[in-house]
Amino acid sequence: MNTTSKSLTELDGKTLYYSFLAGAQKIFENQVLINKINVFPVADADTGTNLASTMRSIVESPIPTSDLKLTAAALADAALTGARGNSGIIFAQFIYGFSNEIQKHETVSVETFAEIIKKAVTYAYEAIANPIEGTMITVIREWAEFIYILKDTISDFIELLAKAYVKALESLQGTTGKLAVLAKSNVVDAGAKGFVVFLQGMVEYVKAGELRKLLSGRETVVISDSEVVSHEEINFRYCTEAMLVLNEKRDIDLAHVRKGIAHLGDSMVVAGSAKKMRVHIHSDHPAKVMKVLNRFGDITFQKVDDMVMQNEISSDAKFPIALVTDSTCDIPQELIEKYQLQVVPLSVHFGNSYFLDRLTIMPSQFYAMIDNAVNYPSTAQPAYKDFFNRYSYLSSHYDSIIGIHISATMSGTWSNSSRAAHAVSEHSGKNISVMNSKRLSSGLGLVVLRAAKALENGASHDEIVNKIDSWSKNTKMFVSSRTIKYMVKSGRVSYTKGMIGSLLNLKPIVTVNDEGRTETFGKPFTEKASMQLIYSKISSMIAERKVWGYSVSHARNLSTAKWFIERMKELTGLEPEFINDASPVLGVNAGPGVVALSVMFED
Repeated sequence: MNTTSKSLTELDGKTLYYSFLAGAQKIFENQVLINKINVFPVADADTGTNLASTMRSIVESPIPTSDLKLTAAALADAALTGARGNSGIIFAQFIYGFSNEIQKHETVSVETFAEIIKKAVTYAYEAIANPIEGTMITVIREWAEFIYILKDTISDFIELLAKAYVKALESLQGTTGKLAVLAKSNVVDAGAKGFVVFLQGMVEYVKAGELRKLLSGRETVVISDSEVVSHEEINFRYCTEAMLVLNEKRDIDLAHVRKGIAHLGDSMVVAGSAKKMRVHIHSDHPAKVMKVLNRFGDITFQKVDDMVMQNEISSDAKFPIALVTDSTCDIPQELIEKYQLQVVPLSVHFGNSYFLDRLTIMPSQFYAMIDNAVNYPSTAQPAYKDFFNRYSYLSSHYDSIIGIHISATMSGTWSNSSRAAHAVSEHSGKNISVMNSKRLSSGLGLVVLRAAKALENGASHDEIVNKIDSWSKNTKMFVSSRTIKYMVKSGRVSYTKGMIGSLLNLKPIVTVNDEGRTETFGKPFTEKASMQLIYSKISSMIAERKVWGYSVSHARNLSTAKWFIERMKELTGLEPEFINDASPVLGVNAGPGVVALSVMFED
């Protein structure tokens, strides 16, 4: 139907899709404002980012078709795939209900549309374990009920949506008085605000009847000024989400999944169908949530956000510059919290099952699984969208951002981070620099900590960026292992060389050169000889240069890690910057028993 006419009496697929694009554009434009007023259910200041991610999945999907049923189903699937956070998943479930209730019509009238929308509200309520009135769900319901009332007197969609939008605005303003936490901060519900902003875009589109700049909004991030509101206590630390593809041989519905994870947290939302579900819960134990969900089917997507960290950033960011790294840095949690470091996790794959490094699988759990795994595990870098969402969120809270990542020759992490940073920077105007550390594990951790301490001492964005290269070159790293077999399994060493090495019982030592590539430093026959060889090399280097700091990562080999620390204390008089379990990414390539000693020298 051509919406440039004075009336719109039938809604078809293309009109629905393009009105969604218009709504999405409004979400993008108001993303920062929505983040700032986010105080319920948790004041983690990311509702705008989550809704923007949900919308981005829609606008990036090739959906337009004249058939309303097909278009709505595609919109619902795209929304479910990209949904993030409470609000995103509730919105996705509402769209799923809308698509599911449409019969095989190419178009619908206002009357039929009103009937469908009313039924779709039920789907949204059913997805929420404990629906709270005065939130997004209330505004959706009151908007849909008003449309149902108007259907007998209005036959034009333009007039219908315009009048219903006014009702949605009234409902939005009413949220402040319905929840004490909103009244205390004198704000409306952030999710409800997002839904009304979306409706505003739809109304503007059907009135104007033209696309204008809709398609240019795919990655829009608009920064605007807004006061940060007060924050409340967080009951559970991690916002945990998953996409679950259900086992077809089992009769599983939303209630089964909700019951399975209900004891692990609150703010639970389970949306989708009998084939695919999007799960959201606030929990202190993301790994336990994923373990339960694995019983129902395959987990094809996971996301875990630290809401305590988000709360601190939004209300009390320690520095004007954000530091972003990845989970291979091996920096302990207490230092991550101290410097408010943003750590984007790599993923670890065991066959069809995958996990987020240090979030849904801990190092100890990984090393317990590795020897019994049917398929040898592999690792994968974070996706472009993971970085895009992170930079988009951070750009609304910081003046600038610096990313420091695992060597680009070892992982595509730096590449994805760089592309996402460029896209966010282009639209936000914020300065985002992404650096290739040419290191990994405890070596990367030292470079990141050096940057954090420089930031703590007042260094500027450019001063830190200009020093990272020299900090990396001044960081020497030695990795000892107990066996060569894991290097063979991971493909780092050829099978033939591995067989020879096994026969000779070699304990290879690996170092990382200035190009960020691994190379063999020595091939002793015992672990003790390996330790002594590394100690001897480090001793000679320390005799010539001053040490800034050192760190140790290990995979189930605390005794050797402590041996290195004692020797380093004798040589330098310094305590280690940190000692920590090695990331599974290092463990996949070198196996249990590996120890990585990294030393940063002064210029």
